[in-house]
Amino acid sequence: MSLAHRIVLAGFKLLTRVLCRIDGAQLERVPARGPLILVANHTNIVEVPLIYTHLLPRPVTCLVASYRWQNPFLRWLLDGTGMIPLRRGGPDITALRSGLRRLERGEIVIIAPEGTRSGDGRLQRAKAGVVPLALWSSAPLLPLVFYGHEDIGRNVRRLKRSDFHIVVGEPFRLDTHGAKVTREVRQAMADEIMTRLARLLPPANRGVYAGPKDSAAQYLTPLVPHDVVRCDN
Repeated sequence: MSLAHRIVLAGFKLLTRVLCRIDGAQLERVPARGPLILVANHTNIVEVPLIYTHLLPRPVTCLVASYRWQNPFLRWLLDGTGMIPLRRGGPDITALRSGLRRLERGEIVIIAPEGTRSGDGRLQRAKAGVVPLALWSSAPLLPLVFYGHEDIGRNVRRLKRSDFHIVVGEPFRLDTHGAKVTREVRQAMADEIMTRLARLLPPANRGVYAGPKDSAAQYLTPLVPHDVVRCDN
């Protein structure tokens, strides 16, 4: 990463600290090394620079909507920080292969299964794009959620800081248990992932996943921490 990119990221980190009261103590639960798929909810654009800068110096990448590269400044920033462009509207094999390479190098790949910003902080129905990456890589998944900053735009106009809470859950892996991976199975896996995210959020933020917290998970296998930190690539 160039010095210019480091300066810009430092500026983003400072800006998010000015705009938000960041409750990020649980980021210590993110493993220090080893491949990891970090699955998160997505309310607004502030989350990407905030989580990226707070996980450094760990190698981190995010799957970012490809249209962002149309902006020259964003293209420079996204390329310089190693983000992966994701084409919406269907399977993007190029993006998945890029994610696999990053995981093979022991990096963190951040994915928002909702596929787009909710705006109001309430979970939307998941897209199943995270499932092939998890199955092909066998990498552990770690749920992480953000909440409290849903009104950050309005708060900025009022010169008011926003609370920004980060909660980290327990790691798991996807396991088909011998089932054929049909479209329905992929969606069921994505929904189980989102149910894990919903458990970490306040009830008002669970959206379409506001069902029973103790619902059974058919395709998720819990892990213990030493199973996650499993390589020194």
